[in-house]
Amino acid sequence: MRYANSINSNIELNPTPESNNRVNFLDLIIIRNTPHLEIDVFRKPTTTDTIINYLSNHPQEHKLAAYRFLINRMHNLPLNKNRREHEWQTILQIAKNNHFPIALIQNLKHRMTQERKQLPSPSPTQPRQPTKNEKWVTFTFSSPQISKVTNLLKNRNKNNLQIL
Repeated sequence: MRYANSINSNIELNPTPESNNRVNFLDLIIIRNTPHLEIDVFRKPTTTDTIINYLSNHPQEHKLAAYRFLINRMHNLPLNKNRREHEWQTILQIAKNNHFPIALIQNLKHRMTQERKQLPSPSPTQPRQPTKNEKWVTFTFSSPQISKVTNLLKNRNKNNLQIL
């Protein structure tokens, strides 16, 4: 540790002590249960769970972005059944605190679950090959006009046009 801290005087690394067989690392709790490790979601005690309020004047895609992230993380982390259910209840509570219709979040989870089932399993040995004539379009701001153009182009996704 001393060597790492001596590399640059502006950076100081401090090890996180393990407590009750748990250590917090980024947004995870790593739990040591012999003979394996378990993962859970870590939220700081000062977390307010405040995100873009449903009643705010933002595009729907922006409002749902945080929930897409939270649901995606819940699906991708190797959480056991109880921890996954607890995380789902936390997501629903965040939605309630921010005036989101619970049915909207449940439908989002359902759609994301269906999309996951339809995706082919990723192969670590064979990366995805781009198709011929594949085109990418990026829009840098949001407005009603951009939403209309995006919706028009989404229908063309069947012809290898992807919207970022």
